Amino acid sequence: MTPDQIAALPYRPCVGVVLSNADGLVFAGQRADMATPALQMPQGGIDRGETPEEAAYRELLEETGVASDHVRLIGHTADWVRYDLPAAVIGTRWNGKYRGQEQMWFHMTLTASDSVINLHYKDIEFSSWKWMTATDLLAAIVPFKREIYARVFDEFGLS
Repeated sequence: MTPDQIAALPYRPCVGVVLSNADGLVFAGQRADMATPALQMPQGGIDRGETPEEAAYRELLEETGVASDHVRLIGHTADWVRYDLPAAVIGTRWNGKYRGQEQMWFHMTLTASDSVINLHYKDIEFSSWKWMTATDLLAAIVPFKREIYARVFDEFGLS
């Protein structure tokens, strides 16, 4: 795709969830579709007719098995945050329909034990997971997501 074609593409409406524990550590999952280290937090598209908050709870449940009664909602970002995919990836992700994602991020705290986390609940998004500091997760994620993760962590007071 040419730069002009990429610039004309819309952003995919999406939500993300920063799931933290009582120690202030953040859930980080290893993407199941990647052989190399590729950590990220739960995130996904907003279905037709869904509010961003409904999508956040649904994505959290589908990807981690953590239900709404296992968390306390702390808040969400004041505005949508966007990131662009690397140009080489645009044609292969989401059938080339989007240039990146526009996300509303939600901060939730796990109020249940870690045993409620079930990566095989529905969507196998993650092959493994761990609790990390926000700083360590920032250092480990793919570079094109680093800026928005830093912005989100800063807004939620986790940096």
